[in-house]
Amino acid sequence: MRSWHFNHIDFSTYPHYPGEDLGVHLTPGATTFRLWAPTALEVELRLFDNGENGEPLKVTGMKKEKNGTWAHTEKGDLENLFYTFKVNDGEWLHEVPDPYARAVGINGIRGMIVDLAKTNPEGWEKDKGPALRKFTDWIIYELHVRDFSIAESSGMRHKGKYLAFTEKNTRSSLGEKTGLDHLKELGITHVHLLPVFDFQSVDEEKPLRKYNWGYDPQNYNAPEGSYSTDPYDGKVRIRELKSLVKSLHDEGIGVIMDVVYNHTWLTKGSVFNQTVPGYFYRQNHDGSFSNASGCGNEIASERSMVRKFIVDSLKYWISEYHIDGFRFDLMGILDLETMRVIREEMDRINPGILLYGEGWAADWSPMPEEKRAVKRNVKQMPGIAVFNDDIRDALKGNHSQKSTRGFVSGLGLREEAVKFGVVAATWHPQIVYNYVESSHEPWADEPSQCINYVSCHDNFTLYDKLNMSVQKATPEQLRRMVKLAGAVILTSQGIPFLHAGSEFCRTKNGNGNSYNAPDSVNQIDWVRKSVYRDVFDYYSKLIALRKNHPVFRLETSEKIRASLNFCIQYQVGVVSYCIKGEGTGDVWKLVVLVFNANVTPVTVPVPEGEFRIIIREDQISEAGLGNFSGESIEVPPRSLLMLAR
Repeated sequence: MRSWHFNHIDFSTYPHYPGEDLGVHLTPGATTFRLWAPTALEVELRLFDNGENGEPLKVTGMKKEKNGTWAHTEKGDLENLFYTFKVNDGEWLHEVPDPYARAVGINGIRGMIVDLAKTNPEGWEKDKGPALRKFTDWIIYELHVRDFSIAESSGMRHKGKYLAFTEKNTRSSLGEKTGLDHLKELGITHVHLLPVFDFQSVDEEKPLRKYNWGYDPQNYNAPEGSYSTDPYDGKVRIRELKSLVKSLHDEGIGVIMDVVYNHTWLTKGSVFNQTVPGYFYRQNHDGSFSNASGCGNEIASERSMVRKFIVDSLKYWISEYHIDGFRFDLMGILDLETMRVIREEMDRINPGILLYGEGWAADWSPMPEEKRAVKRNVKQMPGIAVFNDDIRDALKGNHSQKSTRGFVSGLGLREEAVKFGVVAATWHPQIVYNYVESSHEPWADEPSQCINYVSCHDNFTLYDKLNMSVQKATPEQLRRMVKLAGAVILTSQGIPFLHAGSEFCRTKNGNGNSYNAPDSVNQIDWVRKSVYRDVFDYYSKLIALRKNHPVFRLETSEKIRASLNFCIQYQVGVVSYCIKGEGTGDVWKLVVLVFNANVTPVTVPVPEGEFRIIIREDQISEAGLGNFSGESIEVPPRSLLMLAR
């Protein structure tokens, strides 16, 4: 019986293959197959006429070639046939597609041989994403493909599908813009899609019977089939995902892909372990699989062919699908050198590709933390950003506990942690870091390394968290808290990130981990856009304000220190500061922001001179809501007051 313990193996002795031809490549009159399987004694290529069942049409032994690879060229027209590989390294492993499989059939069981050029939607050769000058110009909107359109109130025909993103002029049951039109109306610059690679937990033949976020990788380079209109044909899912990307690009919206290179759903049965047992995963000292992901395994990104696979995969998604950025799930599992190599490789293609991730792991890893891409090591990863969980918890309370409060929900002495987010986790001489409980020192060198957010797909929605932690809050008070949290995120330095639906008080009925909850929990209820239209209007106007004024999008920490001054004397429950427009390209010479999280009004001193009132309670107007000059001004409860000169 096979042992799945590997403490007797030195994986560093495995050969490295530098070639660009791993996987399956269709050419006129022939198809080439190349698999990296250095421990194999035999490799079989199996060809099928369908992606699910039946005996193979042909079984061919592959030829062992250099650097641990096995290759075969099959002449003739193999387009639209399916394939698997079967490896014998002393005993036969299970047949699987190759790790590089770019097209798969139903449920990812078999790879598919396709002509990728035939999957391009019309006009694809001219498709490109938005070209923003700097990363701090990005405004990210995190979205699950199925959540976007599955509700009856969505007004979209292709419910739960990639093609819902191509539909225009869709309306909710109450007449509000939904879908693509909603994204344009809101004004975000980039959509962050939860996993769209092929994942394992949803049966593609019966997709509505089960739900999952998709953080359970099966085939990293092929799109998920449950979001396509025909999951049996690998070409369809490719074409429809490309259509999604092009539709967003046509509206000036970029596409960020959520990638999960830290673990696979299956361990022993994964395509990696059924090709090169043990190599792609880290092990404990006893040789068993380590589990920093909390999902049963963790990828050994530091090994040369694993690093190559990750880099090759990212490059493929860019070249074939025109992806504009990547969010790395549990990036703190990946090693620092791999992330630096990824940044270097992306820069060779396009320096404007954004890379960011979760700066933590889910459990202990045998790789020491000082070698991994965790938040505290961000300064060793130039050009890579991480999520700022400091401001997240400072604003709303501990992310996983129902009852804890934060700044916007009335907990005092969280002001320094909010200020920490305002300056994008960079060093600022006016912040008292001992009062930032979660990070006693700045971790970002530049604001482009900080993703500021208050909620995401994980844990409770912002509305649910505030509703549970301030149980006696009235509907109006909840609205004010949601607006105040959004105001902090959308005016702070760094890169703002919004959870889809937070702009109209999205609820999951208090579910704090809805990864496999039904659509009734996870779907975006577009009726709420009408109910909370004032919240949506507030968020959309804040986004427009951010886009129009460079003072909120400073690109260096040096500019932040030179321009941003915490100019008003401290009060409990109040965060206030001034930003000078000179040297930023802004038409405003001075901006004063006062965030009052108290349940009562506060009076704050104001710098000398005449100002325009830009934001007061629900009202936002760049032209001004009136003029003000005086020594002090009253700020309404749970609101932002903004003045500009």
